[in-house]
Formats: sequence, structure tokens, C-alpha cells
Amino acid sequence: MSLMDLYLFTEILSYLGMICILSAFLLETRDILGSKDTKYLSLMAFGSGLLAVRALLIYEWAFLVLEIVWCLAAVLALVKKNR
Repeated sequence: MSLMDLYLFTEILSYLGMICILSAFLLETRDILGSKDTKYLSLMAFGSGLLAVRALLIYEWAFLVLEIVWCLAAVLALVKKNR
């Protein structure tokens, strides 16, 4: 994989992750989804997971930690909700 391919791949990841997180946030602030709804938590987990992968690939350590914590919080909430 060339550097240009890697750059394009990480850009796509970041935009998909951003769209997921912003969609969840916008839907929640408009009372369409609740912050504990499965759809909201799934969007947050998936979006922050994608952004965590991007952060790892571009060596952004503080951003990686932030996204891992966000992803884990959403995944743990999903697990708790589905028990």
C-alpha cells in the first residue's frame, strides 16, 4: 500500500466515523434518539472505532486514547442494555 493509498484510506475512515458520531449527536439533540438507544450507541461505537483506527494509523496518540474510551463506553453500554 502506497502512502497515498494509506492517506486516502484514513481519510475515508475519518469521514465515515465523523458522520456516524455527528449523526448520533444530531439525532439525540433533536429527541429522535435517546443517548441509551441501541441505534445511538451503535453509531457512537462504530464511529469512534473507525476514528480510533485512523488515529492509530496516523500516530495521533491522544486522539487514539479519546476514541478508544468513547468506543468502549458505547460498547459497554450496549452490552449492559442487551443483558
